[in-house]
Amino acid sequence: MQRKHFLSLYIILVILQFTSQFMLVDSITSNDHYHEELVLKPLATGHLYAHFQFTTYWHVDIANKDAFKHFNLFPKPLGQILSRYDVEELHFSLTQGLWRHNWWGYPILSSPPGAELSVWFAANMSQSIDSAWSGLTNALSGLFCASLNFIDSTTTVSPAWSFRPEGASSEKNLNSSRLRYAVLTRETICTENLTPWKKLLPCDAKAGLSVLFHSLALYNVNYHSMGVHVRPFCKTKDCKSSGVELKQTLSLVFNPIIHSGSRDWNLENLFSKAIPSVCPLATTSKIFVDISNNKTYGGFVLKPLPHSLAPVKPTNPDFYAVYDLNRIDFDKPYASHGFNLAMEWLKLEKYGRGLNPPLDTHRYATGLGDENGGIRTRIYNHDERDINILYMEVVPWFFRLYLHTFEVLCSKKSAQNVLLNRRFIPGKDRSRPYLLELALRLPAKSSTTIKIDFQRAFLKWTEHPPDAHHGFYISSAIITTVLLNDANTTVPPLMASNRNHDKEVITRLYTEALLVTLPTPDFSMPFIVICLTSTVVAIAFGSIHNLTTRQYQLKNIEDIKKQSIFNRLISLVLPFKKK
Repeated sequence: MQRKHFLSLYIILVILQFTSQFMLVDSITSNDHYHEELVLKPLATGHLYAHFQFTTYWHVDIANKDAFKHFNLFPKPLGQILSRYDVEELHFSLTQGLWRHNWWGYPILSSPPGAELSVWFAANMSQSIDSAWSGLTNALSGLFCASLNFIDSTTTVSPAWSFRPEGASSEKNLNSSRLRYAVLTRETICTENLTPWKKLLPCDAKAGLSVLFHSLALYNVNYHSMGVHVRPFCKTKDCKSSGVELKQTLSLVFNPIIHSGSRDWNLENLFSKAIPSVCPLATTSKIFVDISNNKTYGGFVLKPLPHSLAPVKPTNPDFYAVYDLNRIDFDKPYASHGFNLAMEWLKLEKYGRGLNPPLDTHRYATGLGDENGGIRTRIYNHDERDINILYMEVVPWFFRLYLHTFEVLCSKKSAQNVLLNRRFIPGKDRSRPYLLELALRLPAKSSTTIKIDFQRAFLKWTEHPPDAHHGFYISSAIITTVLLNDANTTVPPLMASNRNHDKEVITRLYTEALLVTLPTPDFSMPFIVICLTSTVVAIAFGSIHNLTTRQYQLKNIEDIKKQSIFNRLISLVLPFKKK
């Protein structure tokens, strides 16, 4: 009997070994590979910029629906959504906080406060774009536990100038009618969004750089932005065949000075833990520390020493300190507690604002009362040359823009032809927002102000969101331009390897979102009416009930006077007995 059990156990072990070897071979010979990297950059203000980037390359055509039936490293939930709704390119971000361009320079990936979603749909679709857009927003809302299901025609636009496909795309898809763009500025970011996002990673949060995702540390920062970006890429130089690139990003801005009183930091202090192991599914797993301003900011020391150095940009002599997690033996005693990278500054100094970037912006609302108002956007060109930009503004329909109040003012009185072109799509009540796109040439060393006024509309009481007295948001304006390879721009090596090695970099800036109040009804009035009505009804009901139910009997007053005081009290409490 024991021999039979031993034989059965032996057969099961052989089957398991064969299955594991088959799965290992299948993973090695599959058409996808995975990379992860972390870029750390000390900022002049004493903050620390951390950018995680997890990239999965899948060598299948995004238009081939049969290929999206079998998944390996590419996340199946996201792949099925892309295939179901004929998505060719998708960019989704959830951001908390505002990136300070005049303090921190330009981020690796820009995004506005709240939730942003832009999608390019395939040229040959089996369904209408509007129905696919509606289904996609609801599917992504369930996948990422976000309020994307509130995206509808009142928040959606199709910009013609400010957006172009970032991946390999045919000329057919350059038509902006296949683009849908929406922003929910009111969206709040929390751990409910982080959990499904990190589950899309091949190693989840169990190994590799994703182990650092401790919720308390990730949300106790000055800036937090996570995104999902899907685009096709060319597998060959002639781009006759393409694949799918999935890039999951997480950008953070820490303030070590608040926690420790100095700019010194290590991974364990920032993320509450060190890196215990490398992700076995990752082809590359590296940490890059920007040491380009080591001498400028007073100098610092990295512990342990880096494995190598890598150029920040092909045309820039500055370098990254590179730590390759695949070269670390985590079984050795010194690494038993994990890899804990540390930066120690050699001397203390005053922290100030960073260098002025070539392009900066500031946006604010004007107006008094609850009737009229305005939007003002100032764009500063600190460069020595003129800069061409594209400006896009999306305004909700209940802020009715007056196009005749539109003005573009430049600080240089001699400047001519600042406004090159204009595209305006008027809004429609409860159907479509306002869309304003501008092509501007900003003179060197100048500031340009864009002005437009609006009138506040009256909403139905059912159209007000919860906490209506908080106000209504106007999403961030977008400035798109092409800058020379600037020192304020951070480019991670993995992203730089996929770019053309030219001196021009496409940069996108997001302005502040505006919070504007609207005429708000007194939502406490129904409560007051209910209380008053209930009180009146209760009083009336009591009187009517007494009149209709109580029995009245005649009593002789002389008999009552003859009763004792005790009997009188009892007669008042107890009902009279019928004689």
